[in-house]
Amino acid sequence: MIDLTTRIGSVTLDAPVLTAAGTSGYGDELAGYGDLAELGAVVSKSLAAFAWEGNPAPRVAAVGEHMLNAVGLAGPGVAAWRSSFLPALEARGARVVASIWGRTVGEFAAAAAAMQGANIVALEVNASCPNLEGRSSMFAHSPNATRDIVEAAKIAGVPLWAKLSPNTPDLVEIAGAALAAGADALVLVNTVLGMAIDIEHRRAALGNGGGGLSGPGILPISLRAVYECRAAFPDAAIVGVGGVSRGEDAVAMLMAGANAVEVGTATFANPRAPWVVLKGLKKWMTHHNVASVTELIGAAHA
Repeated sequence: MIDLTTRIGSVTLDAPVLTAAGTSGYGDELAGYGDLAELGAVVSKSLAAFAWEGNPAPRVAAVGEHMLNAVGLAGPGVAAWRSSFLPALEARGARVVASIWGRTVGEFAAAAAAMQGANIVALEVNASCPNLEGRSSMFAHSPNATRDIVEAAKIAGVPLWAKLSPNTPDLVEIAGAALAAGADALVLVNTVLGMAIDIEHRRAALGNGGGGLSGPGILPISLRAVYECRAAFPDAAIVGVGGVSRGEDAVAMLMAGANAVEVGTATFANPRAPWVVLKGLKKWMTHHNVASVTELIGAAHA
């Protein structure tokens, strides 16, 4: 019997495969493709304390087997999510991680406060947001700014997972600031900055110009981020995300040091992708006589 149980800080999950924010909707949109309760958790699209329309269209472009997006964190806001989307997840027996964003520390605090009392196992603090109060382009590019939003999010009263950006040479330092501020886990990593050109119309393919690149090609980037942060913070809880589309990818992410993985862009090509990854992970463990997920976590550091 294979034991898939894993721990993300104080949170115990029955499986180490989760959905990723922004790729599986706000509620039970994927329920027609698999049992949501079978996954470790469902992570909501990032929510602000207010409704937000996002960036101008077009917002998504295909780049080979990859995806470039500049959706701009469009969403209904926390209150609407709690009333219109969260109940469906609860009815499915899913464990829920809510993701929040903001443009200022105060907006992060407001989003976190609006999550008080919600039936969620953790709150993901999406630090890859423009910082209107600071000199860095994103909160996740500054140790101090990352610290400030993690501290602000404590008002939610639930475990905090800090989602960080790979688009900085200071990732380990910033991860350390998030942990020191009280983050229960690191989510590594968000999309890589990129751009596509519509050569027929001689303009950027996305309405916002550039965007975030995701898909299988960023797996080496996310693996390195997880590996380096596991080496720097041996006792930290880490969730690996970026390019995971097969069971073998999840194995690699766990061996790099992740306690769990999230499946994102692969879901657009195949909505069953999270369950495909979970099944593939179990198959690999069976063939390699691995009885527990915990045997794999950080194995590449031995």
